[in-house]
Amino acid sequence: MTTEPSEVSIPTADGAMPAHLWFPDAGDGRQRPALVVFQEIFGVSDYIRSRCADLADLGYAVLAPEFYWRVPAGAVPEDADDMLEQGMALVQQLDWDSAVRDGVAVTEHLATLPHVGAVGYVGFCLGGGLAYATAAAAPTTPAALVSYYGSALPQLVDSGVRVNVPSLHHFGTADAYIPMEQVTLIREAVRGDHRDVQFELHDGAGHAFDNPHPMFAHPGASAAAWDQTVEFLTTRLPVS
Repeated sequence: MTTEPSEVSIPTADGAMPAHLWFPDAGDGRQRPALVVFQEIFGVSDYIRSRCADLADLGYAVLAPEFYWRVPAGAVPEDADDMLEQGMALVQQLDWDSAVRDGVAVTEHLATLPHVGAVGYVGFCLGGGLAYATAAAAPTTPAALVSYYGSALPQLVDSGVRVNVPSLHHFGTADAYIPMEQVTLIREAVRGDHRDVQFELHDGAGHAFDNPHPMFAHPGASAAAWDQTVEFLTTRLPVS
């Protein structure tokens, strides 16, 4: 049964950042692991909320921060004719260093909540790279990291940003934004830092293949990646 989210605020150095919290069976008193979901370039869209609900259905507490909270237009309508153009315009207004600090603040806030245990990260597109950068900056290393086609990963690994966390990375072999030669470089850099690193290549899938919008969707890759994500999280961040 899908858990309904509650609207929460995360304290940051710049004020209160809005976020959405899914907490399955909050009244049962059980401690459970938590996942921070890092949004794609379109904001905390219906698609991202749906993935949060999927993760909550697995038994995780799930927190999706609004990383565009400083940007006047905080999300792109999913029926917009120029959806991609609006998304690119939004991400260009994002201050990266502030977003990483926000990610750290979210991690620290989760640790203060009752009945929350270990914390992991799941990120999509923009969020895949942002989750990786936050994992490198956070005082407490997350228990697991899942990155779907992290768009900033080429620049991050090239600049020497490294993490020491069990991680799963999804890429499509037909991704025009992150070509396979860059994926190879990412894999070499990330695997050099931690043995527990899994790379999954999805044949024929383009960038953002998990997003169900007709512009991006690759149902076969999406289903396979989700099964791999569930298996990875069940092993590295089990729900008791």
